[in-house]
Amino acid sequence: MDASTAIAHARRHSRYLDRLLDARPALIGTLTGTLQAHASATVLEDWLAQTAFETGDEAGIKRALRHLRARTMAHLIVRDLAGLADLDEVTEGMTLLAELTVRVAADQARLPLTARFGEPRGEAEDGSAGVVQPFICIGMGKLGGRELNVSSDVDFIFVYPESGETDGQTPNGLGKQIDNFDFFTRLSRKVIELLSEVTADGFVFRVDMRLRPNGDSGPLAVSFDMLENYFFTQGREWERYAWIKARALTGSRHDELESLRKPFVFRKYLDFGAINAMRDLHAQIRREVARRDMADNVKLGPGGIREIEFIAQVFQLIRGGRESALQIRPTQKVLDRLAMRGVMTEEAVDELHAAYVFLRRLEHRLQYLDDAQTHKLPADSGDQALIASAMGFDDYASLLSELDAHRSRVSRHFDAVFGAQETDTSAPRALWQDADQGDDCRSALATMGFSEPEDLSNRLVAFKSGSRYRQLPDTSRNRVDALVPKLLEACRETPHPTATALRGLDLLEAISRRAAYLALLAEFPQALGQVARLIGASSWAASYLVRHPILLDELLDARLLTGEPDWPAFDAALRVQLDELGDDTERQMDTMRDAHHAQVFRLLARDLAGELSVERLSDHLSALADVMLRVTLDLCWR
Repeated sequence: MDASTAIAHARRHSRYLDRLLDARPALIGTLTGTLQAHASATVLEDWLAQTAFETGDEAGIKRALRHLRARTMAHLIVRDLAGLADLDEVTEGMTLLAELTVRVAADQARLPLTARFGEPRGEAEDGSAGVVQPFICIGMGKLGGRELNVSSDVDFIFVYPESGETDGQTPNGLGKQIDNFDFFTRLSRKVIELLSEVTADGFVFRVDMRLRPNGDSGPLAVSFDMLENYFFTQGREWERYAWIKARALTGSRHDELESLRKPFVFRKYLDFGAINAMRDLHAQIRREVARRDMADNVKLGPGGIREIEFIAQVFQLIRGGRESALQIRPTQKVLDRLAMRGVMTEEAVDELHAAYVFLRRLEHRLQYLDDAQTHKLPADSGDQALIASAMGFDDYASLLSELDAHRSRVSRHFDAVFGAQETDTSAPRALWQDADQGDDCRSALATMGFSEPEDLSNRLVAFKSGSRYRQLPDTSRNRVDALVPKLLEACRETPHPTATALRGLDLLEAISRRAAYLALLAEFPQALGQVARLIGASSWAASYLVRHPILLDELLDARLLTGEPDWPAFDAALRVQLDELGDDTERQMDTMRDAHHAQVFRLLARDLAGELSVERLSDHLSALADVMLRVTLDLCWR
């Protein structure tokens, strides 16, 4: 498709582009000459340089940034609709546009402030003026993940490192001193104005500041200390989700900012409690969708883009603190790494990838129509025909059929992760609630198939009346109350129900103060069933789990009973983990212990399932010892 044909095709499918080219006919020739170019950072900088503006000329700056936005949008729309650009190119092009324009806006907004007040400085230890403080704009959401769509808001949070005041050193030497909070608040307002004010040339980006600490009621700019204090005292679960993709776009001292962000987002332990928190957040979104009749919303509706993001990011919240490879931002790359680690099947990830690309391409075509921030399928038959054609379908019905198939698969995978998985445990639940009712409890246990009901009844009473259970926080006690009946149900399916249940109660009591492990068993009933089978087959397996409850996470890996160990790969992966820890010997030792315990547990599970001969098991245990010894010696030689 030549340039003129591509432009004509795009104009038919984008009223925004058609109006833009009518208003700026010269842009047609510009597009024709550059249509084969990827919108790289260098290309965008060159385009901005062609729209000259004088430093301090606010009207000129606004005009240049808006012309750059129009040119970039036109370029991406034509390339996308002509099949010359894939989804990654479009989202990366919009991300580069946001990065460049916010840098320019921040630089230009700072100049008049420093001319009037001098540079903002921190406070040195001796009380004198410290170093000049940078202005850091944090890109949140899709901007942070380099996934920005074509008509998106940009979500910002503005921060600066240190409190202090300006030095008053201005060209005329008469500068007034103000504190850094005031300086950066003024700078923040000007950046927002330069980007979002609607002029005769339009706008650059709509700016959304609601994700900042305390939302709309919070200050526009906060220091590192203020941000850290907020994380520690007020940061909520949904904000951890929001900060997963947070990325600094301007300024310096980004490493210090990361040292604040990462501990807030990624817990050191396996945080299965995040599932329930995100389930609640999604329930709120779905209620809002239903209230506003947004079932046709490809982002927020059932099986939409948001559900794919939730699937990827809940596993980041759960595992990211222990698996640094998951501390990345782009949704599709996260999904790939979940498949590599066996957290999700390759088939599931492939289906989510396909749905994500389809939904994002459809989202862009909805927005190409009028440059509107919309995610809703059109009701107008003419617009429906345009969208179907832009997506490559002969008619709208065919598009809807493909869309419904993708959304159905997304919903299925979402429900597998977040859906309530309750089983009918009414009898065991009543039994646990009335555990202290002696004869009734024993009779109920016997009816359920437990051959030694008196021993089990006594153990239930001891558990429920013990100080450990009674001192639990309400959330943990509620989880225990839900888990004991499920555990009894799982144990009655094993060859030795009473012995299994006694071991299971020992394990549950041992981990009851560890909310993360309770959450794991509550969220993944299949893990509870696997626990029952393992501890029912081996008292040693039960005691091993009590000593090392972190191994419960291993039960979620579908490859546990089938995967043959790859010792060279294990060796290499362990060394990568240890290298990332630098010279922190204590954390290296913890990592090595956890890795060793996990491999022993996997071999134990396969052995109990009859998958390994004695000889093969011995070979694997020897190979594991070899790896651990080699790694230890290398660390010691350092």
